[in-house]
Amino acid sequence: MLTRVLLVLVFLGGTLAWPHATRAETKLLALGTADHPVTEEELVDGKSPAIPRFNTPGVAYALIGEAKKGDTVEVKLSLDGKSLQHNVETLDADKPSFLLQAGKSGVPAGGWPEGAYQAEVKVTREGKTLIEEKSAPVAFE
Repeated sequence: MLTRVLLVLVFLGGTLAWPHATRAETKLLALGTADHPVTEEELVDGKSPAIPRFNTPGVAYALIGEAKKGDTVEVKLSLDGKSLQHNVETLDADKPSFLLQAGKSGVPAGGWPEGAYQAEVKVTREGKTLIEEKSAPVAFE
């Protein structure tokens, strides 16, 4: 009898724990700035996109892994801590990877101002922040 009870407990414990053990964590795969809208393939291949210059487009990007339906992803291109461009999307389905970008595909009149540019990303689920990161600051020379 004790053996049967233990067998049932092991079976139920394994069945109940299994779905949680296989859930992948939502994670930040890539974050940065580029002189063009990037592709997921470019980032997955490990290529480092060129940093924007004062006379090129400027784009902030974030590649998120294992995003879930309902997650809100926000990406910003900021200058000296002030948001210049931003993009926000709430996912309508689970995504093994999700790329979101914010910026300008053109060049501002007179070029980009001097300062420290950063890409910022925030991922929230059910009102809780899962990821909040900033890239290293760079100058658009």
